[in-house]
Amino acid sequence: MNIAHIAIFTQDLEAMKDFYTRYFNGLSNEKYTNPLKQFESYFISFENGAKLELMHKQSVCKPLDTEERLGITHLAFNLGSKEAVISLTETLRTDGFKIVGEPRTTGDGYFESVVLDAEGNRIELLG
Repeated sequence: MNIAHIAIFTQDLEAMKDFYTRYFNGLSNEKYTNPLKQFESYFISFENGAKLELMHKQSVCKPLDTEERLGITHLAFNLGSKEAVISLTETLRTDGFKIVGEPRTTGDGYFESVVLDAEGNRIELLG
C-alpha cells in the first residue's frame, strides 16, 4: 500500500505548478477544468511515483494562519545529499522564496532546511 497523492487547494494554480515542476522536477499533466463546478487542477508526478494534486476553486479561501497548526504540516522532499539541500535552499532564497529553517542537522539525525512554497506551504528539503 502507498499514498496515491496529496492534494493542495491553491490561489494561484499556475504559480504553484511552476514551483513544483521547476524546483522539484515534477511533471505536470494538462490542466483539468470543470466549468460547471468552477474547478481546475493539475497532477504533478515525481520520479518515485508520488503525485501532488494542485487544485483551484474560487470559493475555497486560504486560511489566515500560516504558522504551525493542526492538519498536514509540511511536505518533505528527499534530495539525496546535504549538498543538494544547501544548493536548492540557496536557489530558492535567490529566487525570492522564504527560508524558515536554515540547513542543519536535526536532533533526529536528518539534514534539512525548510522553505515556503509559492503560497506559504512548508516544504522540508532533506539530504
